[in-house]
Amino acid sequence: MNHRHALLLIAALLPGAAASRSVAVEALQPLPVPAAQAPILLLVDLSAGQTLFARGAEQPFLPASMTKAMTMLVAFDLIRAGRLSEDAMFTVRPETAARLSGKGTTLWLQPGEQVRVGDLLHGIATASANDAAMVLAEGALGSDAAWIAAMNARAQALGMTGSSFASVNGLPDGGKTRVTARDMVRLAQALIVDHPELYRRYFGPREMDWKGQKLASRNPIAGVLPGADGIKTGHTREAGYTFLGAVERNGRRLVLVVGKAPTEADRARAAREVAEWGYAAWDSRPFLTPDWTVGAVRVQGGDARSVPVAVAQPFALAVPKGHRPRVSARIVYTGPVRAPVGKGQLVGGLEVQIDGQPPHYLPLVAREAVGKAGPIDRLVNGLLGPFQ
Repeated sequence: MNHRHALLLIAALLPGAAASRSVAVEALQPLPVPAAQAPILLLVDLSAGQTLFARGAEQPFLPASMTKAMTMLVAFDLIRAGRLSEDAMFTVRPETAARLSGKGTTLWLQPGEQVRVGDLLHGIATASANDAAMVLAEGALGSDAAWIAAMNARAQALGMTGSSFASVNGLPDGGKTRVTARDMVRLAQALIVDHPELYRRYFGPREMDWKGQKLASRNPIAGVLPGADGIKTGHTREAGYTFLGAVERNGRRLVLVVGKAPTEADRARAAREVAEWGYAAWDSRPFLTPDWTVGAVRVQGGDARSVPVAVAQPFALAVPKGHRPRVSARIVYTGPVRAPVGKGQLVGGLEVQIDGQPPHYLPLVAREAVGKAGPIDRLVNGLLGPFQ
C-alpha cells in the first residue's frame, strides 16, 4: 500500500528569520484593484512558486483571444519536436480565408497566399490575428480539429483540470472554451520555462510590420512596465476583457491573470497595478538551488533504498516587505517510489509554509538514478525491511 510520507526539513530558513506574528500582506500595502475592476485576478511569483494574490482563481471564465496562448504553446512544442519549422510556408485555403474574413483582428490573408510559419506566429502573438491561428493549425496538423485535440492534450498534461478548448483562436464558440486563472498560469509557465528562446522571440513586441502597415499589440503592460514581456489579451462581448501577463525584473518572474474586466481601461489598470504591487509589497530572498540536497525519499524495488532529492530549478521566497517570518518545509510524496528512477525524475514535492501565508509546493526531482534491484539487492532489502 502506498503511504503519504512527510519529512520535516527546515525551520526559520531565511537569514535572520525569527518567530513573528502573522501579518496580512494587504495590511502592509493594500492592493488597489477592486473586484468591480477585475472580478478575476491572480498574481503568482514563478520564481518562488507562490501565489501573492488570488480572486476567483479557480472560477471558469471565457478567455476570448487569450486562447491563442495555448495555440502558441502547441506550436512551440511542435517546433521543439522537429515537427514544425518556423521557415515552412503554408498555403491559405480558400474556405479558411472566406470563413475568417472580417472576423475580428486578421492578417487579411488571401486564398492561395503563401505565409511563413514565423510570420503566422508573430501575427498570433502580437496582432492576435484569428486567420493566422487557423492557417497555422490547418497547415501544421491538417485541420483545426486536430489542433484543438492537441491543445486539450497539452492542457491535460499540464494539469489544467478546469479548462477546455474548442477553438484555435478564441472566437465565440457558444461557451465551449473555458479556462481558469490558475490554469492559465500553468500555461504561462510552460511557455516561459519550456521554451525560453521561442518565448523571447515572439512575445513582447508592441507592434509588427505586415503588408506595409504596423499592427499594434493590445498588451497593456509590454513596453509600459519595466520587464513586461507577455503574454496575451482577449476580448469579446461575452467574455469581457481578459489578460495573461508576465513581467521579469532582476531575475524575478511574476505572472498575472485578469478575467472578466468590464472595460479595456479596467483591464489595463488592474494589470499594471497588480504587477507593480507584486514588486513593491514583497521582497524576494534566495531559498533553494538544484545543487542543494533537501533530503531523500524511499525507493521500492531499487538497487538503492532511497534517492536524494532537490529542486529542479532555483527558487526564491517572496515575503512581505520589511518582515522576516518563520519558514518551515517538509518533503511530501506518495511512496515509496517504485524503481527504476531516472535522474531528474519528479518524485515528490516540498511543502513550504511561510508564517501568515497558505502553504505552497515546490517540485522535487531525483538527484541520482536508481536502477531495479538485482537478486542480492532484493535479499538485502528483504532482510532490512522490518528495521526500516
